[in-house]
Amino acid sequence: MYSFENDYCEGCHPGILEKLLQTNLEQQEGYGDDEYSKQAKELIKQKIKNPNADIHFVSGGTQANLIVISAALRPHESVVCANTGHINTHEAGAIEATGHKINFINSNDGKVRVNDVQAILDEHVTVPHMVKPKMIYISNSTEVGTIYKKQELLELYTFCKNKGLYLFMDGARLGSALCACDNDVTLVDTAKLTDIFYIGGTKNGALIGEAIVITNEKLKEDFGFHLKQRGALIAKGRLLGIQFLELFKEDLFFTLATHANAMTMKITNVIKEKGFSFLTESTSNQIFPILPNKAIDALLKKYQFFVWQKMDKENSAIRIVTSWATNENVVEQFIGDIQAL
Repeated sequence: MYSFENDYCEGCHPGILEKLLQTNLEQQEGYGDDEYSKQAKELIKQKIKNPNADIHFVSGGTQANLIVISAALRPHESVVCANTGHINTHEAGAIEATGHKINFINSNDGKVRVNDVQAILDEHVTVPHMVKPKMIYISNSTEVGTIYKKQELLELYTFCKNKGLYLFMDGARLGSALCACDNDVTLVDTAKLTDIFYIGGTKNGALIGEAIVITNEKLKEDFGFHLKQRGALIAKGRLLGIQFLELFKEDLFFTLATHANAMTMKITNVIKEKGFSFLTESTSNQIFPILPNKAIDALLKKYQFFVWQKMDKENSAIRIVTSWATNENVVEQFIGDIQAL
């Protein structure tokens, strides 16, 4: 059984593992004050062309989301996201547990748009009886594989500036979004058009780790206290710093994401040739083809993947995810089985 369930089945890229082994017995300062973490932070600042950004390493995406949101918002403030947003569906109420309400909008493609946010703002005018929407949370790529174009980000960011809102991007799969064939957003654009975002390592070659990037001065103050209080300031911070240094010193981060996307596109092209449709138009490493249930049952005998959504009595949408480590030979076998349906 080969798994297409997610992009974190494997451990980490061999180059990262080798570096961890090479540096294993070195004595370094703790809590992110080690030389590797410092170098990694400076390198990321260079990549985003913002020497004034604050960089913080944490272990995972849910941890990043709850820390960012709880640090940015006052108790009466809320966060707006798509109904498919990770904070709304797959984090066990982590955001609500920090005391903040999620105002979600229904989105077929996983994206948040200005008109949708304005509708939320219009609903929350009974002051002080209702929560105050203060942050927009988006994911790039989204939970359904779609990506934001530069104009969409610009419109959201401009709207946020005009309305006094923060724009926060979940970048768990940012590598895949930036390396998509139709993408026009750069890492520099991402830093310019958000107040805070993070670069996902866990789903793109790292063993663990996300790099939170703060560009809004208001959000920088006391952020370290929130990391410590939430258990995110790990003693052996070098483990995270080393990984991000390896990911970015020779652009391994983008190489790995490009491979993941290429494997997905191979599968996408064959599914389209067979005449099947998709739940969303995705060019990232997640695709959602709609297949007959009998065909899905046949494929499940050899491969693991999620049955995402039932469409009718005879057809369902499935989720196929490829990764930096996806074996091209297995992809070819999978393609052959799809063609034989």
